[in-house]
Amino acid sequence: MVRGLYIAAQGMLTEMVRQEQIANDLANASTPGYKADRSAQSRFGEILLTNSRSGRPVGPLGLGVRIDEVRTDFTPAPLRETGRPLDFAIQGEGFFAVRTPNGVRYTRNGQFMSTADGLLVDQLGNPVLGPGGQPVRLRRDGLVRPGDIGVFALAGAAKEGDSLVTGQATGGAPGRVRAGALEQPGTDPARAMVEMIASFRALEGSQKAIHTIDETLAKFAGQVGAVS
Repeated sequence: MVRGLYIAAQGMLTEMVRQEQIANDLANASTPGYKADRSAQSRFGEILLTNSRSGRPVGPLGLGVRIDEVRTDFTPAPLRETGRPLDFAIQGEGFFAVRTPNGVRYTRNGQFMSTADGLLVDQLGNPVLGPGGQPVRLRRDGLVRPGDIGVFALAGAAKEGDSLVTGQATGGAPGRVRAGALEQPGTDPARAMVEMIASFRALEGSQKAIHTIDETLAKFAGQVGAVS
């Protein structure tokens, strides 16, 4: 019975991780180029229960679930026209590169702006890099041509925060830069809300199981122990 407490508690911890992930997806439902996370669950395994008196098998008992892996879905999302000359989107595979204080990072969020000296930067002020790794500058007409911006293929891509990605650049990517557009977020708010409700129900079920086991243990200690 005490084992049941640990199984239910592990189920609650797993659902809390899922809820945090789903809440982050909902919070970024309007962030251009955002990529949603998907968590995969796995079981700890099972044990075979037997009758302690006769030794006959009673049946298997699962040992709970855990978050086995959190994967980011980097599938390109549809593009949305904005008309802003410094908005850029990648049609197809690839990432923009920006130079941050922690080194070069990559992103699908092309909502860029310019500095006073004509440097193209992202929303955090990080310079956007061209195909050769050099910072991109606005031309004399105050615009940036799509070909001025680098599109890189990545190996071992992993999210860092909500918009940035780490990884090893392996050269140019086949994706094409499109001006005046942004990539839509890779999350579906309706689906995320359904997943949040399902996760909450699972969390609630584990909570009730812990409450029931706790009451049973209290009766066992208070009533069974009092029998002479």
